[in-house]
Amino acid sequence: MPTKNILVVGGAGYIGSHMTAWLTDLGHTPVVLDDLSTGHRDAVSDAECIEGSIADADLLDRVFKSRPFDAVMHFASFIQVGESVKFPEKYYQNNVVNTLNLLTAMLKHKINQFIFSSTAAVYGEPHTLPIDENHPIQPINPYGHSKSMVEQILADLMRAHGLQYAVLRYFNAAGADPAGRLSERHEPETHLIPLILQVALGQRDAITVYGNDYATPDGTCIRDYVHVTDLCDAHFKALSLLEQGQKSCIYNLGTGQGHSVNEVIEAAREITGCAISVRYGTRREGDPAVLVADARRAMQDLHWVPRYSDLKTIIQHAWNTYKK
Repeated sequence: MPTKNILVVGGAGYIGSHMTAWLTDLGHTPVVLDDLSTGHRDAVSDAECIEGSIADADLLDRVFKSRPFDAVMHFASFIQVGESVKFPEKYYQNNVVNTLNLLTAMLKHKINQFIFSSTAAVYGEPHTLPIDENHPIQPINPYGHSKSMVEQILADLMRAHGLQYAVLRYFNAAGADPAGRLSERHEPETHLIPLILQVALGQRDAITVYGNDYATPDGTCIRDYVHVTDLCDAHFKALSLLEQGQKSCIYNLGTGQGHSVNEVIEAAREITGCAISVRYGTRREGDPAVLVADARRAMQDLHWVPRYSDLKTIIQHAWNTYKK
C-alpha cells in the first residue's frame, strides 16, 4: 500500500496507541486526535497528537483541512459495560452522537474510508457458539446498543453517500506491544488481565471475580482473548482491502478459543510466579456467560492469522510491560 495519511481517533488510548505505532512502523503517517479523557499523551511517541474531541465540529473542519487524509480509524469509544448500564446517556452521547459528528465531517471533506472499532457486545446472549457475523444483533446493555447503532448508521451512509467502511467486532482485546513500548493503561482499570497483574505486583490485595455460578465448566465467564497487536494487523489488512476496492465489510476478531476467568488467573500465576488471591463477587448486569468468536471470515478475506493470541503469550507480553 502506498504511504497513507490516516487520522487515528482515540489514538492515545490502549488500542489506538498500538495502532498508531503499527502504522508508523510500516512507514505511514498517522495523526492522532484524542481528547485525552482516557488516553495518555505519552503513549503517542512518534506521531502528531491533536488534543480535542470529535464533538467539536469546528475542530474537525480544521483537522480535515490541514492535510489530505486517506482514511479514518475510530477508537474513541467508552467501553465499560457496567458503567453503560448506570449512565446510558454518556454512552449514547459519546459513542453514537459524537461518532455521527465525525462521519458527517468526513463526508463533508470527501474522506471515504472508515475503520470502526466495534464489539462482540452487539450480539448479546449467544444463540449459537462460536458466534459468526450472521448471528442476530441483540445487545443486552447500552454499550452494545451504542455500537450496533453506529453499525446501522454506517450501512445507511454507505447506501446514501457511498461511504466505504470496515466494522471490526472485537472479542476481548488484551496483551501489550511485544517490543514493550506500550501497555494497557485504563484509569481506573477494568480489564481482567491488568487487574490480575496488579495483584501479582502487590498493587491490589485480590482479584474480584464477578460470578462463579454461570453455566460453564468452572462457573466463571468464558471469553475469547485476542492480542492487541493482532487487532492492529487486522485493522491494517481491512484498510488494505478497502483500498483494493472491496465494498464495506464486517468481521469478527477473535481466536475461536475461549478461556474462563479462573483459567486466566491460573495462567497468570504460572507466568508471574506470584500467588494471586481471588475474591468472588456477584454477577455484573449485562455479562453473558460465554463469548467466543467464529473469525473464519476475517481469516479468509483478510488473510489474517493471529500470531500472538494464545493466552500465555498475551499474559507474558502484558507482564513484561507491567514489570517495568
